[in-house]
Amino acid sequence: MKQGLIIMVPAVLILWGASAILQADLLPDEKFVLLPPVNFTIKVTGLAQVLLRWELNPDQKPRSVNPEYHVKINAPQEDDYETRNTESKCVTILHEGFSASVQTILLKDNSLLASSWVSAELKAPPGAPGTSIVNLTCTTNTAADNYVHLRSYQVSLRCTWRVGKDAPEDTQYFLYYRYGSSTEECQEYSKDTLKRNIACWFPRTSIPGKGRDWLAVHVNGSSKLTAIKPFDQLFALHAIDQVNPPLNVTAEIEGTRLTIQWEKPVSAFPMHCFDYEVKIYNIRRGYFQTEKTTINEFVSVIDDISKYCIQVRAAVSSVCRASGLWSQWSRPLYVGNDEQKPLTGWFLIVLMAAVCFLLLMASLLCRICHLWTKLFPPVPAPKNNIKDLFVNTYYEKAGSSETEIEVVSYVEEPVFETLEDSVF
Repeated sequence: MKQGLIIMVPAVLILWGASAILQADLLPDEKFVLLPPVNFTIKVTGLAQVLLRWELNPDQKPRSVNPEYHVKINAPQEDDYETRNTESKCVTILHEGFSASVQTILLKDNSLLASSWVSAELKAPPGAPGTSIVNLTCTTNTAADNYVHLRSYQVSLRCTWRVGKDAPEDTQYFLYYRYGSSTEECQEYSKDTLKRNIACWFPRTSIPGKGRDWLAVHVNGSSKLTAIKPFDQLFALHAIDQVNPPLNVTAEIEGTRLTIQWEKPVSAFPMHCFDYEVKIYNIRRGYFQTEKTTINEFVSVIDDISKYCIQVRAAVSSVCRASGLWSQWSRPLYVGNDEQKPLTGWFLIVLMAAVCFLLLMASLLCRICHLWTKLFPPVPAPKNNIKDLFVNTYYEKAGSSETEIEVVSYVEEPVFETLEDSVF
């Protein structure tokens, strides 16, 4: 009995130790609680830009925990992302208000732990409904400034809009744009009949020629009758950049070979960053041929007796930037022979053949129907006096005998036939 007890004691101790170890492994997970961030704030730092900021919960234990954060944008458009930082910038429209939430997350033992959410919001700015602008559109364009040893590029900006349907007649609008950390107010406006601003022009901007960031445009207003609601809009530069047409388009025809060449548009992007589209219009046949290429030359086999209209346009390639708008077509370039010349040559050939055919038919018709004899009858010629005298003399000598009469008849007959042949 005692020996059995001695054997069971070590077994119990082993089981108790294993249980203690297992509980030690499970106990931290059971007691570990991931706390949400604290002091979550949203601050406007620029046009259509806010800064989200929060802090690690001071009650979080153990202090050695290094969590991540899950940020969720609730309005105006839903979005979410993860970050290790305790602050985050967000570019978004603000005229409808803004709200966001954040929680603490931690990956532990291949399991994702998450705290509860904390939220904050910005109220929509004041303003009467229907007073903000509508149909805001903007376009950018690049121009070149030439210096002695440097060529720089300036980006212009033009925006247009319509007056809100419920805006009072004394409403006046003002436009601002922000790119990066630079913000500018419009100085050149176009106005409607009530002298309200409806368009803005920036000849020069701080937008770089190869810009990729969002362009933020903000339009607010004022009126003595009511508060005007502001309006924000974000633009992707590749989607509003109006590329310039290609430069110095030339075309040359050698036999049936048409060679077209051009130079890249005025742009900060290098030559390899462009796609091109070539349009060849056959004026005589009235059809278009459109081809795309990535180099500044195109060769085509054509009909060398036609006249052609050549145009080329360009777009920034997706190799260098997100695909955007095509440029306008270059000015029409005409090359080839005039379309009337081939028709004139064929007309002369057909005319000469028709005249020859008509003459041949007239000749055959006259020969068959004896029209020439009927239209121009022969004129009788005078008789030969010497032959008449010879016949008469011979007749007198012959007398009145029958034989001689027959002889006379024999002599006269060839003479008559000869005279007849001579006359007719």
